Amino acid sequence: MTILPTAGATGVPPTPESPPSVPPAMTSGEAGEPDAAGAAAVLANRPFLLLWLSQAATQIGGNMVVYGLTVVVFSVTLSNAAVSLLLLTFLVPGVLFSALAGVYVDRLDRRHILIATNLLRAGAFGLMLAAGENIVAIYVLNAFVSTVTTLFAPAEAAMIPTLVPRHQLIAANGLFTITLNGAFALGFALLGPLTVTLAGPEALLGLVAVLYLVAAAFCVTLPASPATTARISALEAVGDVERAVGTTFRQLADGLGYIAAHRSVTWSLVYLGIGAALIGVLGVLGPAFATQSLGLDPKDFVVVVLPLGLGLVTGIVLLNRFGRYVVRRRLIEGGLLALGLLLGVLSVASTVTRLAQRVGSLASPVDLSALVSMLSIVVGIAFLAGVAYAFVLVPSQTQLQEELPEDVRGRVFGVLNTLVSVASFVPIIVAGPIADLVGTRMVILAIGLIVFASGLLSIITRRPIPIRRPDGRSRQ
Repeated sequence: MTILPTAGATGVPPTPESPPSVPPAMTSGEAGEPDAAGAAAVLANRPFLLLWLSQAATQIGGNMVVYGLTVVVFSVTLSNAAVSLLLLTFLVPGVLFSALAGVYVDRLDRRHILIATNLLRAGAFGLMLAAGENIVAIYVLNAFVSTVTTLFAPAEAAMIPTLVPRHQLIAANGLFTITLNGAFALGFALLGPLTVTLAGPEALLGLVAVLYLVAAAFCVTLPASPATTARISALEAVGDVERAVGTTFRQLADGLGYIAAHRSVTWSLVYLGIGAALIGVLGVLGPAFATQSLGLDPKDFVVVVLPLGLGLVTGIVLLNRFGRYVVRRRLIEGGLLALGLLLGVLSVASTVTRLAQRVGSLASPVDLSALVSMLSIVVGIAFLAGVAYAFVLVPSQTQLQEELPEDVRGRVFGVLNTLVSVASFVPIIVAGPIADLVGTRMVILAIGLIVFASGLLSIITRRPIPIRRPDGRSRQ
């Protein structure tokens, strides 16, 4: 799933088909921020354009499904734990089967893999449509989709170098990274809620199945990409997987060693992990919050998601315009404090609404109750939380990129992706069942306190920020 895409500019947990992480760039023309000329050049390459359109269709469709199935499962079960289990079916197959999938991708025609996986996923969404409210069938089919996606992702990433010349790889990977980040906002926060609201979850599943069929049609037109390694037996494949896993663990150990020796890098990873955990909580608790606190249908938790997304975009715009005038660490710490406070206010939104209405009635003879309704307050809080979230996420990512030497960057970003995955798993596993026991608002309040405390801890325990003198020397 995606509301904070990879370790990208928006910080959402990686979707099941996220390609290997490409650190977003801070200068024009690098991965994650391709310059206009570079983007135009690679999009003029028709095979690459079709592969990119295939990625856009599947990423947007996949994020729409996250929203739609969350609504279906909560509407049927009225259980946060059931939503937690649903989201785990998105994530667990990628952890279990990614290494094995990578081995087989090198031994098959990647074009055939892209076509077959898109057709299989389109068929699975068609079966979900037929399954209706059969929750077990939805879980099984969703786990199947996520498993198939573990083949699609490395095949897609490996296809890029066969379609574009070497000097265009940075721009090509940058476009894929931007699309990965943007697909969440478009699929989960806009098109998914819009489709469910106007036509229902069934129409959403049908539309997503069509998107995957379109993606398969795009992939049919791609050139063949023959296997780079001879076919092997299942036993030999298992041996390759064991070696790949061993190498991965060694690289993770190297990355963890570097992180342990550099405290500022550790803090950057902590900030990004907190952001990923918040998104996980939102995904699990959103439908319950809409019904229990706002008196809406589960599908209407878009009233939280959409302003949150708009706030995130606003925050990024503000950072691009004014961020250079503020020390990054102060932006991050201020964002954490603001997020904690806003989550706390969100958990007691009904009390805040009654207080605001009482003050409004005393201060003005005009009835202002519509302006200070609980829904309007929640929308405002969600928007401000999106701005604060951007202030945590983007500077953290930027700071991490600037502090990492190139020779360890890949290993540290590998640890980052692992941290983001773990930070997504924990709230998904824990938040749902606890919310069923103590209530959604209590869990949101507890999360707010944790986020606020982390901001305070950063301010208190980290070294003072160096201040530059006019002569160029620094002082504490």
